[in-house]
Amino acid sequence: PDQSIVWKLALPETSGATPVVWENHIFLNVAQGDDLSLWAVSRGDGRVLWRHQLDNRNVDKRKGNMSSPSPVTDGHSVWVMTGTGVLTAFDYQGERLWKRDLQAEYGEFGINHGYSSSPLLHNGTLFVQVLHGFFTDDPSYVLAIDGASGKNIWRIERPTDAPKEAPDAYTTPALWQRENATTIVISGGDYVTGHDPATGSEIWRVGGLNPTRNPMQRIVASPVVQDDMLLVPSRVRPLLALAATRGVDQQPELRWSMDRGPDVPTPVVDGRYVYLLTDKGIVWCLDVASGDAVWGPERIATGIYSASPLVADGKLYATNEQGLTTVLKAGPNFEVLAENAVDEYTLASLAVAGKQIFLRTAEHLYCIAKSD
Repeated sequence: PDQSIVWKLALPETSGATPVVWENHIFLNVAQGDDLSLWAVSRGDGRVLWRHQLDNRNVDKRKGNMSSPSPVTDGHSVWVMTGTGVLTAFDYQGERLWKRDLQAEYGEFGINHGYSSSPLLHNGTLFVQVLHGFFTDDPSYVLAIDGASGKNIWRIERPTDAPKEAPDAYTTPALWQRENATTIVISGGDYVTGHDPATGSEIWRVGGLNPTRNPMQRIVASPVVQDDMLLVPSRVRPLLALAATRGVDQQPELRWSMDRGPDVPTPVVDGRYVYLLTDKGIVWCLDVASGDAVWGPERIATGIYSASPLVADGKLYATNEQGLTTVLKAGPNFEVLAENAVDEYTLASLAVAGKQIFLRTAEHLYCIAKSD
């Protein structure tokens, strides 16, 4: 915890929200008691440049709270969602541009572990999903919201026949772009669907994410795009690898599947390989195109893993809830390079910018880099 630390910023509580970095700004969704707020932090020295309250209805839900969604930014504005359904836009000086309460507009979120999906930002539009059903009979839906005005471009319902808790999803939408076509990918409720970004219309739907009709098959890990491949986790069984054989705006084909995928951590790809990390610290390296195991299963440090792994600088980073990060060599050979412990409770995934790593724990935000 004291090696290669450029600076560290004290934080009041844990959060699953990833730090979001743009040039000299770092944005954090922060919970403190009843309050939820957005912090803008200086990347240079870790000072809090400004902070503004988002809502005062924070509650703990299982291991998380209402600060779980990560902010998004385009370098001019920043948008942040809370688990209470409050979506707010700010400029870089901290002036609020607009604010909405999606629960007030469309009904309470009926999700078992608390809402934690992050918005997807594309060409000035926010794509926001609300996939729920365990505590509500209200339909799930997806919104496209104009980033400048905060007004709806479209809202579509996303039906599912998933049972009991299986309609719940904690995933974040993905952007699939190939050959001048763009599709918004939504995963959850036993299906993965592709949507037209202009209208929201569902242009394809693939099932198979809950082949046994498990009533508790909620999905946490988000879909991952690698060129013409779309990797879609479920609750361990199965992970589907879909191929855009006729374009991303056409029905994809199943290329391969795996019945020992992750539950909570989202997989990570480096172009050729996909790395899977389970909640118990089992790691696989698979060929993205074929699904063939390059190495694995391999066990790394014991503990529970909720943060998603990171690939950077030819290395694979995996952080457990005890704040221990295992660094492996990325590529076709399994090799543990280091184990680095800060001994602080950790839910958030690592962020990287330039030569710096940003580690968020329950107690601090660390900026980590080699000294010159």
